[in-house]
Amino acid sequence: MGIALLVGVLALVVGGCVCVVWADRGGPRWVRVVAAMTLGVSALVRGSAKRQRRGIGTTSSDGDD
Repeated sequence: MGIALLVGVLALVVGGCVCVVWADRGGPRWVRVVAAMTLGVSALVRGSAKRQRRGIGTTSSDGDD
């Protein structure tokens, strides 16, 4: 089941990237919607990764409490 999930997520990522490129070249409305959602999710992921690198919103688990 883990491999199937990984393949599914990979297919969604690749499909989203294809839609971003296609929308940039003037694709149909549904492609532009999928591209906008893909870019929105990527912004959320980048923001989350940036916060984690800065240590914002993470809890300390080193036992110094």
